[in-house]
Amino acid sequence: MNIFIGGLSYGITDADLMDLFQEYGEIKSAKVIMDRETNKSKGFGFVEMEDDSAAKNAISELNGAEYDGRTISVSEARPREERPRRSFNGGGNRRSGGGFNRGGGDRRY
Repeated sequence: MNIFIGGLSYGITDADLMDLFQEYGEIKSAKVIMDRETNKSKGFGFVEMEDDSAAKNAISELNGAEYDGRTISVSEARPREERPRRSFNGGGNRRSGGGFNRGGGDRRY
């Protein structure tokens, strides 16, 4: 089962998450989510546990607990929602052409 952990202090590492959850059962992976540009923690992470009952126990024990001076929220992770990919060509609903051709380009005045 994949577990979401929110409200983490910004100094928490993947290893810290492993330490926090390992007393509840076998852990497949632990990951603190980092900002791509600053490479600093975003304050949340995920732990994947082997056994669902152990994961549910960890959720009930740790949700609302204080960890590293902050109250953390722990819940079953929801599947990531599909979001439309951003295009980098300026966006939609733009029509090509533009200008106003009123005709009569060869008129004499």
